[in-house]
Amino acid sequence: MNLDISDKTALVTGASVGLGRAIAKGLAAEGVHVAIAARRVENLEELSAEIVAAGGKKPVVIACDLYPEDASARLAAAALEGLGRVDILVNNAGGSRAFKQLHVSEDAWQEAITLNFHRPRQLADALIDQMIDHKWGRIVNITGKSEPQHINGAVCAKAGMHSWAKGLSRMVGKHGVTVNCIAPGRINSEQILRNYTPEFRAWQSDNEIPVGRYGEPAELANLVTFLASPLAAYITGTVIPVDGGLRRYQF
Repeated sequence: MNLDISDKTALVTGASVGLGRAIAKGLAAEGVHVAIAARRVENLEELSAEIVAAGGKKPVVIACDLYPEDASARLAAAALEGLGRVDILVNNAGGSRAFKQLHVSEDAWQEAITLNFHRPRQLADALIDQMIDHKWGRIVNITGKSEPQHINGAVCAKAGMHSWAKGLSRMVGKHGVTVNCIAPGRINSEQILRNYTPEFRAWQSDNEIPVGRYGEPAELANLVTFLASPLAAYITGTVIPVDGGLRRYQF
């Protein structure tokens, strides 16, 4: 299938490992010129070499810690300088912040909300005007589940992302810009392998995931590349799970 995005540009955050890395490779394989951002520059350089070796355009590599107050503005400026414009934004940076104690410090809450809500929101805000000017844009947010077993700062922040993205989608759709969220289930990644034992992963695959296994990063990246394409122009304001059927609720 020709996704017709070989003339597009994209910024992918959290691109050094796991989902972000697979997303960057998936977009690059379709001819997209990608800017890849993360803290671990050596991983980004390796990814850049892999993309070029596979026939892709040489990525713009951006070292970025998203926690500082001006991080989103600086990252947006660097991506625009390197790419000329940003047609596709993939907000992937962030991650789980499990709060298993009843009382958690305000600093911990601030860090979770900042990385998982404020920075991706601010990054989109910094790039949305030039998408509107070009009458084309895609914002894809990698978020998370809405079934917390205990308090998780990232889950709370990503619930906010779902609400924000829905509202934004209603404001920019007429300008050719779509805004969607993807909620990963159990996708094999550095974080998953670190947080869950092989025994638990095997048990959950057998007992809770209808397709019987954990997913692979490329399987989620396939959806990102589709949502980033003109073929998905009528899909916006959605939260789409990629979880092998793990979630039990209907909507």
